[in-house]
Amino acid sequence: MRKADLVSTIADKTGVPKVDVLVSLEEFFKEVKDALASGQNVYIRGFGSFVIKKRAKKIGRHIKKNVAIEIPEHYIPSFKPAKIFVDQVKENVTSLPEDDK
Repeated sequence: MRKADLVSTIADKTGVPKVDVLVSLEEFFKEVKDALASGQNVYIRGFGSFVIKKRAKKIGRHIKKNVAIEIPEHYIPSFKPAKIFVDQVKENVTSLPEDDK
């Protein structure tokens, strides 16, 4: 499901115009990104948590130059689904659908 499909589905179920749903969805995404960028985690009960994870410093390799490089410690965004969310997916998904690219 793509963002446009999500907007259409929400608009159909709620009766809210697609433009308003799109604005709301974009604002939600913006707020989550801004919160994570400022070091705050976002917790949504029954859905999951958008959290910041710390990656330790490590040694990597530049393949073309065949040299070792140091990758400094850094932070990445991550999503941890709520238990109820995980259980619902486990119960209902029997196989993955083919990607329609």
